[in-house]
Amino acid sequence: MGTAHIIKNELACIIKTILVFYGGASTTEIAVKVAADIADYWNAPRATVIIGGKSLQVKFEIQGYHIPNLAPDDVMYNTNPANNFFRIEEQTSMDVSFVDGIGCNTGYFKLANLLQTGTTAAHEYGHTIGLDHPENMDIRGLGIPGIMYPRGTITDAAFLYNPLAIAGDNTNGGTMNPIHRQVTEHDIHALQLHKLQFDNSGLAILGAFSSVWHNKYVAGGWWV
Repeated sequence: MGTAHIIKNELACIIKTILVFYGGASTTEIAVKVAADIADYWNAPRATVIIGGKSLQVKFEIQGYHIPNLAPDDVMYNTNPANNFFRIEEQTSMDVSFVDGIGCNTGYFKLANLLQTGTTAAHEYGHTIGLDHPENMDIRGLGIPGIMYPRGTITDAAFLYNPLAIAGDNTNGGTMNPIHRQVTEHDIHALQLHKLQFDNSGLAILGAFSSVWHNKYVAGGWWV
C-alpha cells in the first residue's frame, strides 16, 4: 500500500511507502536494507506513464523502520495509507514470506528469504500495491523473469537454480532462482496508475488497508 503523488513541476508520479517492521528477527539494519532494496528494484526501469494527458516518470520513495514495541492497535487502527506493517521472524506458517492480499498493508516475512535476495521484498511489495502472480509460469524463451513471477516458475536455463537441470524438476534445481527477477516497465504499467482517483492536490491511494497484526509463529502453533 502507498500514496501516489503527481508532482506537476517535476513531471513525476511519486509512490510513497513507509515500511514498519516488528518481530524477533527485525532490526534497524534489516529495515533500512529492505526499504532500499525495494526502492532500487522498483526505480530501476525508470518507467513513464500517461496520467491526465501528461507523460510522468514513476518514482518510488520507500522508508523502512524497525519498531520493536509496536502494538496490535498501532496496526489495526492505523489510518495513514502510506504505512505498511510486516513481522519478520526466522519461521513462518507457510515457510515463505507472504502478505495478506493483493493491495494490502500487512504481512509476514521469513528472515532467510530477505537475506537470500532483495527480490523477495520487492516481489511482496508488488502484491501490496496491487499486482498478482502472472498466470503463465512457464516463460522459457522470454528472457529475464519479471518481479512478480513466484518461486516454482520455469525459465530459461540461465535463470534456474541449476542451469543444468531439466526445466521444471523441483528436486534438482529446475525452477527459477528468485535472485534473477527484475522489475520491468511492464510491471510499472500493470499498476494502472492512470486509473487511480487523484484529488485536486494530485494525491491518490494505492492499495487498501488489511490491518492484520501477526502473532509470532513457532513450530506447531502461535505465540502472541
